Amino acid sequence: MSAHAVERSEGRNVALSVVRYLDLIVLALALVAFVAGGLPMIGYAVAAAAWLAQRAIHELATRRARRSEDPRTVVGLLAGSMLSRGWLVAGSILAVGLIAGSQDGLAAAVLSISLFTIYFSVQMIVRPFDMPEPKR
Repeated sequence: MSAHAVERSEGRNVALSVVRYLDLIVLALALVAFVAGGLPMIGYAVAAAAWLAQRAIHELATRRARRSEDPRTVVGLLAGSMLSRGWLVAGSILAVGLIAGSQDGLAAAVLSISLFTIYFSVQMIVRPFDMPEPKR
């Protein structure tokens, strides 16, 4: 591989890494917006904790699925993590709304939906780049 190709490949990998974590970048920027705008910090904290927890669960499940050679195990891990992550985020939004109030619940819901939209869109964009290159 030429030096130009390696350099170009590394640049693409860095750009993909930044895009891959765009939801976490937005989460950090949302903290500034919440503080500056006087928005409910409990709603932010709960949404942020739930979002980070579901990202960690996804990463662990994906790693275990990649190590498995049994298709049923792979499907079970990925489907189970998808359902549990959805319930985790939805449950945290409901809980903060009931415990801290509707303003906190609304803030958590809007932030979570925004993060999900960004995450889902990014996954659709980077998915082709995660596929192994065909052998020549």
